[in-house]
Amino acid sequence: MGNTISAGGRDIYMSNGATEVFAEVMALAVAATAERRWDFRFAAAIAKLDQNLMGRGAVGFALEDVDWGGTADEQEVNRRFVLRTVDLALSRHRWDELGYDSPFAAGVLRGFGELVLEFDMATPARFPGEFPDYPEVLPASCAEHRVLSPLEWYRACVFCGG
Repeated sequence: MGNTISAGGRDIYMSNGATEVFAEVMALAVAATAERRWDFRFAAAIAKLDQNLMGRGAVGFALEDVDWGGTADEQEVNRRFVLRTVDLALSRHRWDELGYDSPFAAGVLRGFGELVLEFDMATPARFPGEFPDYPEVLPASCAEHRVLSPLEWYRACVFCGG
């Protein structure tokens, strides 16, 4: 059992353990990069990958479900934000706080970055409600772990475990 991130008919399959690592390293990175409303929406999508909350094997998403923006310029700004966040995660930003070293994290991050880079951002969102938006998204933070926990109904972070 595991989870999938997909885009345009291409999938990245992650075991439950790989999903946990992806969610954690992306949570660390997005906490450092999020500034705009859309950034916090993306941070909320990452927070929803927390299997402690959503269930093991019950998370994942399709890039077709992300509201990338209404114009080509907006879409490109949002793509660059996600790629910048992935690059920060690949630089091992705050990985020393994880308490483990995952040999698979970099490969999953690179695969996700490739999906984002190759994805046609003009593709209309299939299920727009899947991509969190206000008032659901609250730019909140876990003081202990210094990561965003931006879901109104979820007060803990991916590291607190509920």
